[in-house]
Amino acid sequence: MIGVIDYGAGNLGSVMNALKRLSVPARFVSGPDEINPSSSPFEKIIFPGDGHFVSAMASLNKSGYAQGIKEWIKADKPFLGICIGFQLLFETSEEASPADRGEIKGLSVIPGTVKRFPGRKVPQIGWNQTNANDKSILFKGMTDNTFFYYIHSYYCDPSKKDISAAETEYYVRYCCAVERGALAAVQFHPEKSGAAGLKLLENWIVN
Repeated sequence: MIGVIDYGAGNLGSVMNALKRLSVPARFVSGPDEINPSSSPFEKIIFPGDGHFVSAMASLNKSGYAQGIKEWIKADKPFLGICIGFQLLFETSEEASPADRGEIKGLSVIPGTVKRFPGRKVPQIGWNQTNANDKSILFKGMTDNTFFYYIHSYYCDPSKKDISAAETEYYVRYCCAVERGALAAVQFHPEKSGAAGLKLLENWIVN
């Protein structure tokens, strides 16, 4: 059973529909107690969504999900972050105002920063090529330069580059997917990326 975290960000129906197409049992997590690593009814957790870094982090802290997610990842239980669910894994974000950056922290399970694209045409909206490394589990069986669907104004810049599973380019070349043990996360939306997205989800589910 896969648990999908719904902290009020919306836009989660497409994730559930993708899992249904893969014939994978899944339901929304009813609260942070259900992601306790020692007693959770779920084998794997997906953390999708979109939104503003600061407000999303505030919601996670208020609901108790922030600590639950950190404990789940610390226990090396299978976890997939998508879009804002990727960015919130980092320490800080330029989406916070300069005055808030010292106080507004992400989940901080991945060292690094979320930065704003330097170009004028922001957000990035649409399909973009994605270049995975040869050892990636998420992208196993895919050709290089596979297209996935992106929509975001900020990109992730991990401090340790060896965690990167794939890169893409939009004004700058940047990390768009990470893998570390049972932790995986992607900037693009696999649930909106057609056959390639379903293949990526399937790779994560079976491995």
